[in-house]
Amino acid sequence: MTITIEKLGQAVGAQVIGVTRDQLLTDDSVAETVMTALEDNGVLVFRDLHLDPETQVAFCRTLGQVDISPGHHPVEGIYRVSLDTTKNSSASYLRATFDWHIDGCTPEDDAYPQMATVLTAKAVATSGGETEFASTYRAYDDLSPAERTYLGSLRVVHSLEASQRGVTTDPTPEQLAAWRRRPTKEHPLIWTHKSGRRSLVLGASTDYVVGLPAEESRALLDDLLRRCTAPDRVYRHTWSVGDTVIWDNRGVIHRAAPYPAGSPREMLRTTVLGEEPIE
Repeated sequence: MTITIEKLGQAVGAQVIGVTRDQLLTDDSVAETVMTALEDNGVLVFRDLHLDPETQVAFCRTLGQVDISPGHHPVEGIYRVSLDTTKNSSASYLRATFDWHIDGCTPEDDAYPQMATVLTAKAVATSGGETEFASTYRAYDDLSPAERTYLGSLRVVHSLEASQRGVTTDPTPEQLAAWRRRPTKEHPLIWTHKSGRRSLVLGASTDYVVGLPAEESRALLDDLLRRCTAPDRVYRHTWSVGDTVIWDNRGVIHRAAPYPAGSPREMLRTTVLGEEPIE
């Protein structure tokens, strides 16, 4: 069967057509095709794939090492994304995914940001819950030469607190203490990848630019994010049960459209671990 890659967005996103669930594990060429298409498009959509959790994890292992941290799900390598606290006891933290972000900018240890994330829809929201994607590779490419030079000298502090304050503006002392137990991380604003490509490190966890006055720092970060996520730069995925989406976390930021806490929306996530630091 021929695999076809069809563009979905101007700057990011493509649909993969012609891949079956069984092929993911029986056709050795699929992983290479997916990785090449991911490099070219940032986000890949597989409609109506209906992956079971075990197959999803097994396929992700063909792409790289899988995160097997506990994920509120019986299958190792699956993390259950739900605002229902009976399904995910850490559901309150997931509200921060309503803001643009890169996964893994504030790890508890020295882990690198994730290489890729795979998400499969088990249940969808009756309203909201779409996922939006924007390319930070493209955001870098669109900078002027002068901007590239200036931004290349800047470093940004990332924190869990910064990302959580966006959705919890009046935290309790207990919440603040929990956020601040997570170490802050300092990264360059421009990530130079092993491949030679460059991307901007943006999103909700970006607290401030080192050495800039607070207002100037915030204005710069907000302007870069606004430009990166202009409507014509964004691919917005409206989920159907059985859809699977994979994205390059190193050069794509994403966010979920807000949906009610009582929503049935449930996504099963597998994380392919990263192999390169932000530098």
